[in-house]
Amino acid sequence: MALDDKKILVVGGTVLLGQPVALALVKFGFPVRILTRDSDRARKIFGEAVEICQGDIFDLTSLAAAIDGCYGIHINLKGGPAPKDFDRIEHQGTAAIVKAATAKGIKKITYLSGSSVAKERSWFPATRAKLKAEQAVIDSGLDYTIFRATWFMESLPFFVRDRQATVMGRQPHKYHWLAAEDYAKMVARSYLLDEAIGKTLTVWGPDAYTFEEALEIYCQQVDPEIRVTRVPLGVLSFFALITFSRPLKEILPLMRYFEKIGEAGDPAETDEILGGPTITLKQWCANFAGMPGQQNRPRLS
Repeated sequence: MALDDKKILVVGGTVLLGQPVALALVKFGFPVRILTRDSDRARKIFGEAVEICQGDIFDLTSLAAAIDGCYGIHINLKGGPAPKDFDRIEHQGTAAIVKAATAKGIKKITYLSGSSVAKERSWFPATRAKLKAEQAVIDSGLDYTIFRATWFMESLPFFVRDRQATVMGRQPHKYHWLAAEDYAKMVARSYLLDEAIGKTLTVWGPDAYTFEEALEIYCQQVDPEIRVTRVPLGVLSFFALITFSRPLKEILPLMRYFEKIGEAGDPAETDEILGGPTITLKQWCANFAGMPGQQNRPRLS
C-alpha cells in the first residue's frame, strides 16, 4: 500500500510515549512530521527519519503550518501538575489542535488517553481533562481513534533511585502493563484499518501485576540488589515538603488516585481490531536490562 500521501503529524513526538509512535509510523511507511518546541532535540532523536516543524500548539500560526499537508494527527500531550494545567494542556491544547485540523481538512486524529478514564472518575483533574479532550476529538466530525492505555512499562525506571525501588502507598490494584512498542504499532495500524475509525479503545498488555510485583520483576532483571520498598503516601508527602522535591510533589496526587481506583474498560474489541500486545513485562525488563546506558535513564526524583 502506497502511503506517500498520508503524512502523519505527531504532537508530543519527542517525549517518552510519542517517540515510539513516530518511529512505528515510519516503519509502517508513513511520512512523519514532528511538531516540537525544540527542533535540535528532535533532530538528535530522529535524525533524518522524520520532518521536523518547530512550533507550539498554542501558537496558531506554527500549528497551522505544522498541520498543512498532513493526512492525520497523533496527539500525545501531558498536562499538569496543577489542575488548571491539566485542563489547559490536555483539554484546551487538544481542542486547539482539533480546531486547526478541521480547518485544514485533516482526515483522521488519534489521541492517547488513559485506561482509568471514565465519567464517574472525573473528580480527578487529569481524568476530567482527558474526558474533555476525548469529547473534543469526537465532536470534531473527523475520523478518530482514541486509545485508553494502561500503565506503560517505560514508567517503571522512574520509581527507582539510589538502588531503591519505591512503591508509593498501598497500590493494591493489578494493571496490565503495556510496552510502548506494542502500543505504537497499534496506533500505526489504526491508520490502515477502517474498523478502527470512531472507536475508543482500551489498551492493556498481556499480563496483570500490582506495582510491587512489577517493580520486583523489573529489579530482578536490571539489578537484583535493588530493594523494593513500600512507603506510605503520607511519609512521601512529608519528604517532598522538606526536600522541595518537585517531581515527587507532582506525582503524589497521581499515586493517591491510583491507590483508590484501577483499570477500566475491556480490551477485547481492541485486540480483535488491531491485534493484542505481545511483549510481556518479563521480556521488556530483560531487553531493558541489556540496553546500553539504561542506568542513566531519568528517575522519579
